[in-house]
Amino acid sequence: MEFQLPKNSTLETNHKFLPSKQTCMNSSCFFCIMSDTDSSLRRAKMFCFFKQMPLEDDQEHVLALSGLWKIAMTQPNDPEFPSLGIFRCMATLIEKGVSDKDWLLRYQNAYIPYCAAHIIGSYAMNKATFAHKAVKSHVVRPLMDLLEGKISRFEQRVALRAVGHLAKHEETFEALAEHEAKIVEAAIDIASTCLNEVYDKFLSLKETRRLKYHRNLLTRGLGGMELESRKAEDWANQLQCWSLCVSDCFARKERSLRLICKEQFLKVLCGMWGGMGNPGSPAGIGLARTLCRTKVGTESIAESQEVVDSLCNVSRSSDDRQYLAIESLLQLLNDPLTRYKVIDTAAPVLVDLVELRSIEGKIKVGQAITQTLLQDYHKIRYCKMSLKEEKAERALKELWDLKVDRVKRESPTNEEEIREKEVLAGVLKKEGNSILWSGDIEKAMTKYSEASGFCPLKTWRERIVLHSNRAQCHLLLRDADAALSDTTRAVCLSSEACPHRKSLWRRSQAYNMKGVTRESLMDCLMLINSRFKSQQTKGFRIPYCAARMVNKHMNALWLFASAESERYGKSEEQSEEKQ
Repeated sequence: MEFQLPKNSTLETNHKFLPSKQTCMNSSCFFCIMSDTDSSLRRAKMFCFFKQMPLEDDQEHVLALSGLWKIAMTQPNDPEFPSLGIFRCMATLIEKGVSDKDWLLRYQNAYIPYCAAHIIGSYAMNKATFAHKAVKSHVVRPLMDLLEGKISRFEQRVALRAVGHLAKHEETFEALAEHEAKIVEAAIDIASTCLNEVYDKFLSLKETRRLKYHRNLLTRGLGGMELESRKAEDWANQLQCWSLCVSDCFARKERSLRLICKEQFLKVLCGMWGGMGNPGSPAGIGLARTLCRTKVGTESIAESQEVVDSLCNVSRSSDDRQYLAIESLLQLLNDPLTRYKVIDTAAPVLVDLVELRSIEGKIKVGQAITQTLLQDYHKIRYCKMSLKEEKAERALKELWDLKVDRVKRESPTNEEEIREKEVLAGVLKKEGNSILWSGDIEKAMTKYSEASGFCPLKTWRERIVLHSNRAQCHLLLRDADAALSDTTRAVCLSSEACPHRKSLWRRSQAYNMKGVTRESLMDCLMLINSRFKSQQTKGFRIPYCAARMVNKHMNALWLFASAESERYGKSEEQSEEKQ
């Protein structure tokens, strides 16, 4: 729906109260009521204001709504307005906008339903008691109207936000049950299509073709095309964020899982970053982790090779979502029904992470991985339950040797023997370095492997260098998978606060070689961040090679890169058809 607003209409959000010397003739003026110093009188007037506002047709209503919006955003825990009937008022205004199109198109009333839904969401955000009052005030049905696009698709963002806040409170979750299927279907559809939708209907258009209603909602009528485009990116990201949050609320309750676990949605799920900067957002992998805690979700994800591959990639990257991916894989491996569906893919990846000490405050991560992978190792080895992939079988055998056999062999070893092995490992490493410089890559790789076999487990610094050097050999031989394995082991042996930089760069190169763009970028950014921390007092310079890699990947990973590519492809097809 396109709104024909006044030519110079803008949505103002900052208003000053009328000067004290100026007399306002309107006794029910919102700003005059707010400037009243008598709190009891002000509350009584505000109660009446909320009751009368939906019944009157006043061009100043949009100013009052924008003032209320600002208050709700800055003081969401203040009980005054929720106790005076703000929820019923906002719900009625939304209903009026949906049912009375003539009213909606007068003055700047088109903005009122959007502001009203935002106010409901802000007050329902933190306090369960406020959310309960909102439900009792019948806000759910009007929010559903906005979610279903009965005004325009632009109100869906604030409707999703409000529904998400209502769904996360135990006291109000059941109030949404009547509309459960519609909510989840809408959330899935919006999460999957919002980037293309915002790009096609706004970002890709020239300034003169962008709807004024959309432009004003994004920038409050201030700022040019560049600011609008930046805001549109935030808008699309938040749309996806709230869609995933709503889906996650229902998945946590094990509701509508068959809808959420549709094959096509799961395929794109792990690539969804919606609102990742928001601590409350699960993003795509957060929702996948939630699904892995349910029977239906576990089975559905185990059947999707694309999802398992995505979880594996993220589990050994520098991504903020790394622990979510690891936890999801462990859930799949701990379930007897899905263990052998994913172990061939997951085992070779998780074996590289067994010496990981902590992530994001989670300790003994590597120990949990080891226990999960080796829980039935004897059954696999001796009962002829062979795995489908030899690579997985070799990985488990290597893990057993590292975490069981070598630990037993080295436990009683005295300090002198440890020192001898350390020296021998150092000699073999130097030989490997010399051979590598001479150009015999495979022989150098063999030397590094021999040195790694002698190197005591507790000499982790030497082991980091050996893994990293061997990874360089793999890169030179164009074996990206082997390079990923060795660099990941080196990064896990180093500390989370100070990761091994050469290994980060080499892993970034390996991911780039495989075409796994996002993880390659994450390693590059981690490398730059690590250098920045260590050189703050000496002056900081980004390595040229890393800067080039970041620039390349940032262009490829632009939020709307896929939408742009899809639109460009359609344009080419249309041109060919005309010819």
